[in-house]
Amino acid sequence: MGKITGFLEFARVDESYEAPVERLKHWKEFVVTLTDDEAKQQGARCMDCGIPFCNNGCPVNNIIPDWNDLVYRQHWEKALDVLHSTNNFPEFTGRICPAPCEAACTLNINNDPVGIKSIEHAIIDKGWHEGWVTPQPPTRKTGKKVAVVGSGPAGLACAQQLARAGHSVTVFEKNNRVGGLLRYGIPDFKLEKSNIDRRVAQLEAEGVEFMTSTYIGAETDAEDGVTVRTPESLKEEFDAIVLSGGAETPRDLPIPGRDLKGIHFAMEFLTQQNKANAGDRIAKQLSAKGKHVIVIGGGDTGSDCVGTSNRQGAASVTQFELMPKPPESEDKAVVWPYWPLKLRTSSSQEEGCERDWAVSTKTFEGKGGKVEKLVAVRVEWFKDKATGQMKMREVEGSQFELQADLVLLAMGFVSPVQGMLKAFGVDIDNRGNAKANTENYATSVDKVFAAGDMRRGQSLVVWAIREGRQCARAVDEYLMGVTTLPR
Repeated sequence: MGKITGFLEFARVDESYEAPVERLKHWKEFVVTLTDDEAKQQGARCMDCGIPFCNNGCPVNNIIPDWNDLVYRQHWEKALDVLHSTNNFPEFTGRICPAPCEAACTLNINNDPVGIKSIEHAIIDKGWHEGWVTPQPPTRKTGKKVAVVGSGPAGLACAQQLARAGHSVTVFEKNNRVGGLLRYGIPDFKLEKSNIDRRVAQLEAEGVEFMTSTYIGAETDAEDGVTVRTPESLKEEFDAIVLSGGAETPRDLPIPGRDLKGIHFAMEFLTQQNKANAGDRIAKQLSAKGKHVIVIGGGDTGSDCVGTSNRQGAASVTQFELMPKPPESEDKAVVWPYWPLKLRTSSSQEEGCERDWAVSTKTFEGKGGKVEKLVAVRVEWFKDKATGQMKMREVEGSQFELQADLVLLAMGFVSPVQGMLKAFGVDIDNRGNAKANTENYATSVDKVFAAGDMRRGQSLVVWAIREGRQCARAVDEYLMGVTTLPR
């Protein structure tokens, strides 16, 4: 694949960024896509390694060596066809996926891996620019109707596959715009929403109908201003129903002082800013301007809070992580081709952030009902000899205080919101997710299926797309007895 000696001749070239001092002034994307020549050179680095571990490292099983080779040979439109054969939305994954495929790259054993994600980004952006991404409406209609509840990546992928198979698909979204957590959880500087809008236009041209501001479930669980549809009404109208909402129940921090004003879940903060960027008027919008911000949680959501706080003009941003600081680099002989635990610094953290590890927050304190400081201790991790499990204990005398005007809880999500699952009456697993397997994605309720975060819990965009596609195949087979959709 690529140039036989390319991996020996060419170094990895990463996408470049606009300088922090400039990108902090706006909410737009700031990544500079590879040029055609740079992408060609990166494609040339792809080895003829025999077993392409990158394919298995990628949850959607992208056929990576093939489109690397096509980019090397400058056959861009064919490369796009190969990319789309496994991935409905490479413009999403090429921007926000952490790229487990690169961790699994054979070249990564003793060198820098092929820039797979950057090549994917270049392919799809070129495809949109050249007009190669067009609607693919079905040649015939089956007469079957499918409801997809949730318009995140799992729901959109499932809807597109089913529409192309000839089914009439309606996507229900409780918010006023399509996209789910892509729309309201990912900041615009990582994923401009025009990327979602043009895919929605493509899906509509393929026959998918979108019903926004529509909540499926009990009326008592719905927010004001939305239309409510009951599960019973959907069962009567549709031949199959797919539950594909996101994992939106955040992990809380129930410690003394939690009820003080100024302490919020990350998604409250991020969603409001995304809505404001879209032109919505937000009453009493949360703002980090001039404030000392503490972000509790060291993952992607916490990083998004850092980038958003800095753009809003925070006086300072500090990010805590409960786990110990990871090593600077992994032992590749031990972990390859799996996702390694190592220190990573996001573009948001590079823009300005104090990071601290192995920190446990004990209390919040304040005056007049408003948070003013955080009290924390340092912890150390050890392996329990009896169970073999890792446990933590506080370091004696390590307590410290930090000024806190705004605290953002970004410790992950525990499950989907339970109201809709209870309304449908589906069985749930011990983590609060809809109980369904990956063979047929069927729940315990007849003709009701589940995919994405709704079934597997909080996960990556690539897993959502994979499950949406596989669920579509299962639904098509359920409706028609046979299916030609890919798994």
